[in-house]
Amino acid sequence: MSEENTVENEENNVPEGEEATERALKGMYKDWFLDYASYVILERAVPNIEDGLKPVQRRILHSMKEMDDGRYNKVANIIGNTMQYHPHGDASIGDAIVNLGQKDLLIDTQGNWGDIRTGDRAAAPRYIEARLTKFALEVAFNKQTTEWQKSYDGRKNEPITLPMKFPLLLAQGVEGIAVGLSTKIMPHNFVELINGSIAILKGKNTTLVPDFPTGGMADFSDYNSGRRGGKIKVRARIEEQDKKTILIREIPYGQTTTSVIDSIIKANDKGKIKIKKVVDNTAKELEIEVHLAPGISADKTIDALYAFTNCEVSISPNACVIVENKPHFLSVDEILRINTENTRDLLRQELEIKKGELEEKWHFSSLEKIFIEERIYRDIEEETTWEGVLSAIDKGLDPFKKLLRREVTQEDIVRLTEIKIKRISKFDSFKADELLKGIEDELAKVKHHLENLTDYAIAYFKNLLKKYGKDKERRTEERQFGDIQAATVAVANEKLYANIEEGFVGTSLKKDTYISDCSDIDDIIVFTADGNYTVSKVSAKAFFGKNIIHVSVWRKGDDRKVYNCVYTDGVSGKTFAKRFNVNSITRDKPYNVGKNDKSKVQYFSANPNGEAEIITIYLHGLAKARKKVYEFDFAELAIKGRGSQGNTVSKYRLRKVELKQKGKSTIGGRDIWYEPAIGRLNVDSRGVLLGSFHTDDLILVVYRSGDYQLTSHELTNHYNPKDVFLIEKFNANKTISAIHYDAKQKTHFVKRFNIETSTVGKKFYFINEGRNSTLTYASTKPNATILLATKNDKKEKTEEEIVLRDFIDIKGWKSTGNKLTYDHFVKISDVEVPEEVVEEPIESIQHEPLHLDTAEKVAEEAPKDVVKNETSKEEKPEQDSTDEDDKKFTTGDQINLL
Repeated sequence: MSEENTVENEENNVPEGEEATERALKGMYKDWFLDYASYVILERAVPNIEDGLKPVQRRILHSMKEMDDGRYNKVANIIGNTMQYHPHGDASIGDAIVNLGQKDLLIDTQGNWGDIRTGDRAAAPRYIEARLTKFALEVAFNKQTTEWQKSYDGRKNEPITLPMKFPLLLAQGVEGIAVGLSTKIMPHNFVELINGSIAILKGKNTTLVPDFPTGGMADFSDYNSGRRGGKIKVRARIEEQDKKTILIREIPYGQTTTSVIDSIIKANDKGKIKIKKVVDNTAKELEIEVHLAPGISADKTIDALYAFTNCEVSISPNACVIVENKPHFLSVDEILRINTENTRDLLRQELEIKKGELEEKWHFSSLEKIFIEERIYRDIEEETTWEGVLSAIDKGLDPFKKLLRREVTQEDIVRLTEIKIKRISKFDSFKADELLKGIEDELAKVKHHLENLTDYAIAYFKNLLKKYGKDKERRTEERQFGDIQAATVAVANEKLYANIEEGFVGTSLKKDTYISDCSDIDDIIVFTADGNYTVSKVSAKAFFGKNIIHVSVWRKGDDRKVYNCVYTDGVSGKTFAKRFNVNSITRDKPYNVGKNDKSKVQYFSANPNGEAEIITIYLHGLAKARKKVYEFDFAELAIKGRGSQGNTVSKYRLRKVELKQKGKSTIGGRDIWYEPAIGRLNVDSRGVLLGSFHTDDLILVVYRSGDYQLTSHELTNHYNPKDVFLIEKFNANKTISAIHYDAKQKTHFVKRFNIETSTVGKKFYFINEGRNSTLTYASTKPNATILLATKNDKKEKTEEEIVLRDFIDIKGWKSTGNKLTYDHFVKISDVEVPEEVVEEPIESIQHEPLHLDTAEKVAEEAPKDVVKNETSKEEKPEQDSTDEDDKKFTTGDQINLL
């Protein structure tokens, strides 16, 4: 121990030895660990809010600026040069350069820089090259506004922060793990950031959401402006190529094609999904081909991919940045506001510097003009000393000093003495005046910008958008995702069996009674004769109690499944009847249909759609009741919770209960809504009500491609919102009125037809064959009336109302229809008709009028790949209906044509 430490211990009465060593170690841990934590936070992992860069990124860009000569430099050379500023290994610098280069904003790359979609690594640094982009040179560098500090070894100067005149932090995004905290800021869209900065400068509020370079779809409803506690759901973009093949076109941010494919194979191995094979066809465009097993639904598989694979991921943002040498947790909107104000301040500094330079230039140009025009240089001919020369010039300038904007210094006079005789001899007074005039104009312009700094900053951002905003459109589609119940979309990869007498249920009891198919993540509900019931996870074998009377797969929240039960209370001896749901329950906890565990079930039925049957009750022969056989209708009972006792059926002893007649549902149809934003069905009142659906009811979908389709009302159905023209509850008596463009004949046709096909799920192409043929109008309104605006060759516009049922009779769905013989269409739109004449839809979406130059342009934008049908069916008698119970949703009420 040193003499100094010994003295310190004596002063503090601390004995030497183990205690002193312990104290020294505690001190070192306290001080050194705090220093280490501060270093990692400030110098490695967390970006600075002023330029949005981590230290290694800042040093790389500074080094590239030093080396910049307009040509590409080997990345190995850039790494070597950066090591003068960065006190870490070349590997960390190389990884940081590749990361910056892949963001495609500040670094112009050449060679194999890897692929963030596939996870392929970049080539070795000696094989790839880089240089700064024009954008980086414009927004990130200015020596005059940069603050400098010494590098780690004191040999070089490096920037404390770069003078970044752009919200780079939000554009690139960043992720880092420090000591005790981390940061995770999502990348945002280039155009939206600039527009957001402009809005802030105009005094408006902004709401930013991320935009990922890998595209995909994202739900930002819980984004919380990027603060801690927020969450983003990101999904791959999946398309159904055909009934046997699914294509993944875009993947979630942070995933690669390899990780997505591995997760799909893993889900298949676990039995969550059933596929034949997965093929990675990624080249210039990303494409993963998923081939389905025979008999597997594509819609259900898409939901299963989101539920069980990396096709859907959840990202938790955490916007932590360095502000004034301390970490702060901010929202992305606050970061954008700070970056915008910082940009405006940097622009102010640049203007003030330029103003100073112009004033200096004007001052010396004026001095030079006076010095030469007034021949002050002749005053120094008689002077023999340097001091005399300076004094003579200063004296000669005295009469003109009041015309100058600042005092004349000795440095100014020295500069005058350095003017060459050649320049004096060729001095042009007119050119000197023009130069001063130009400087004054430029100076006035700079002063104007300083006085109107906000307008100048707005113009600066608009210029950035004009120069660099091309091809930077949003890639990630903003959507709201519905919840996917994993148990609903999981493939039934197990078979459930039960030993009724012994009370065992499981997937391994293959010699016992088969119950149903299920998945290994399902829950099952088991009822026994003593009135007990339990919900449990599917397992190989589990005991639930002897004399099982019912086993089935249980779905949480299923309020349409109703259990009808007659039981005898073991304490009072009375018999009760009850109808109840089991919506939520504690797993593996025993419950009883009665008020105690001594009940006896006399009759039990499980009804998936709330059916209520009629039963016959037989009393015991010794019962004193006069009527010993009577009927009971469950429809007379209300559906209550599982804890209800039920209604008294008899106070006498029962002999038996028998089913007399099966009943119908007492809870009516199920109301189903269509949510246009995501193209999904729901029962949560989101979107547009399609109607009340019973088991066999169907949905009619009319697509913009000219197809119609009948689908089930399963909540797992997918509809592409961009393709859907009309969607509603199917009514076989309703007539479809349609206007379509025939690309071969280059004209429009009107047709009215009824749905004659019955195949569910298959699309039928009902417009004329042709590559560019397209549907322009469709409606199921009985008195569908359109306002047809036209113009002739003289460009004279006319409008006419046409009731389509009067224009054409009902024909077969494959017929062409009647020709519309107008020169040019301007607009086709629905005309409102009185409520007593025609049924109005519950709700509809109206599109803004779309004006086109020619009818052919409409055709060119039509989908190319459609199923063709050629033959025409015979005409059918007209059948129109105004069924008020049918609700519909249409996205095609206004279509404009030329």
